[in-house]
Amino acid sequence: MHIVNISNLTINHAGREIFRGLNWAIDDRERTGLVGPNGAGKSSLLKALAGHYQPDGGSITPLRGIRIGYLPQDVTLEAGRTLWDEARHPPPELAAVEAELTRIEAALGDPAVYNDEARLTRTLTRQEKALAEHERLGGNRHTARVRELLSRLGFAPGDYDLPTESLSGGQKKLVKLIQLALEQPHVLLLDEPDNHLDLEAKRHLEAFIRDYQGAVVIVSHDRYLLDEVATQIAELDAGKLELYPGNYSAYATEVELRRLRQQQQYVAQQKRITQIEAAIHEWELKASADVGERHARQARSRRRMLERMEERGEVIERVQERRRMDLQLEGGRGSNRALELSQVTMGFGEDLLFLDLNLQVWHGERVGLIGPNGAGKSVLFKLVLGELEPLDGVIKIGPSCRIGYYSQEHQTLAGWLGRSPLQLVRDIKPMAEGDAVAFLLKFLFKYDQLRLPIGGFSGGERSRLQLACLMLQNPNLLLLDEPTNNLDIYAVEVLESALEDFEGSILTISHDRYFLDRVVDRVVELRDGGLRGYPGGYTDYMQKMGRL
Repeated sequence: MHIVNISNLTINHAGREIFRGLNWAIDDRERTGLVGPNGAGKSSLLKALAGHYQPDGGSITPLRGIRIGYLPQDVTLEAGRTLWDEARHPPPELAAVEAELTRIEAALGDPAVYNDEARLTRTLTRQEKALAEHERLGGNRHTARVRELLSRLGFAPGDYDLPTESLSGGQKKLVKLIQLALEQPHVLLLDEPDNHLDLEAKRHLEAFIRDYQGAVVIVSHDRYLLDEVATQIAELDAGKLELYPGNYSAYATEVELRRLRQQQQYVAQQKRITQIEAAIHEWELKASADVGERHARQARSRRRMLERMEERGEVIERVQERRRMDLQLEGGRGSNRALELSQVTMGFGEDLLFLDLNLQVWHGERVGLIGPNGAGKSVLFKLVLGELEPLDGVIKIGPSCRIGYYSQEHQTLAGWLGRSPLQLVRDIKPMAEGDAVAFLLKFLFKYDQLRLPIGGFSGGERSRLQLACLMLQNPNLLLLDEPTNNLDIYAVEVLESALEDFEGSILTISHDRYFLDRVVDRVVELRDGGLRGYPGGYTDYMQKMGRL
């Protein structure tokens, strides 16, 4: 059943038309994965559905009584409160009833009320109605529901007193999701809810989405998550929305099949059109040499047939390949033993992160470093890079290895925020300005961006710029810290292909399970201060852990 109808929707942003005449209907209990390249308008569509953005044309019509909840990409929680305070915060309707009950309690303690029979009767009647409404809204079960949701999303009672300032970006999103779930909206709009979540938290999020008693529209670049929860994929690209039944893998397969079918049909039709045009040409030659009308009529008939094909839209278009980054990582061979950690211990003050870690990364290996947030994965990278000194142990880099580092928060660009991409790439590798322009255009930057300050770039643009810098540096040992964050799915696929062709060694931190399955041949888990290895990708690791 359609519970929200979108008709002829048009949205413009900063003078640019994002989409026009978009039509869609959201069904009850549907789990829709909304995908498309960065800048296609996915977040704008969610904001319009949530009523946070006024469209420039068309309409969004929910059925009567349908409530919509929205989780934005970036959330903030009130400072000076605890995780429990924020999660326990009642929905607006319940908060209003609880405020009314507090006012009634105060009135019942007022002598002017309890000594006046008529006023007392009216106040008790108000209280009876408010208590009934409180019961209808689940007020008596509110605390129990909060505890249940916290548990389902991976929080333990020991986390309840954590101050909101100490929560990670992913944890803040989950707390906001709990607040939304308590309102029980019929439609949940989730804009990249999995960002900054570790693997365990992602599994809890997937279970929550699957079990939610309503419709869910989720924007995510996590293909594994979309495989686990989506019942349909909605692709938003070039101002058009197209629906595909099934999960992400089914969508990817169908897109490729449609592309192949269209290409085959295009080739066959072009062959037929060429034959018809050759026949027209032949008949026109004969007509010019013959005073008879027969050949001229045949030529006119065939030409009208071609014109009608165009008028009716029957001409099949050539398959337009999606424009993608041109990323090539060609650092060549390095040392046989690319990286070695021996008895490495690290901590800060009285807090010990890990003890006596041992790890070897050999030439050509692809190693995925996983573990819960806070386990010390990024600190381990800083030790390898020499930005920190271990408390104990030895770290050796192969003598022929050149490290290329991709930082999760784009720290490698920190000193360049006031300068332009052109200045950056020409500093890394001296080249003519025209060559630098051509190089950056291969990474999907617009010409007018190339001289703008990097500080104004989006997360996705900074990620592509970091990859461009890596390509210029020609490393043969890659340290990649969450390289798929901020990239759209199409850019991630380019990165995966480039890493498959890369000759050197890779150590990557990632919570992207699809990426880990495709890229790495060994998983090492940093947990509880120790490091343990598992051959294979993420799915192999899960099987060995007995979780599949």
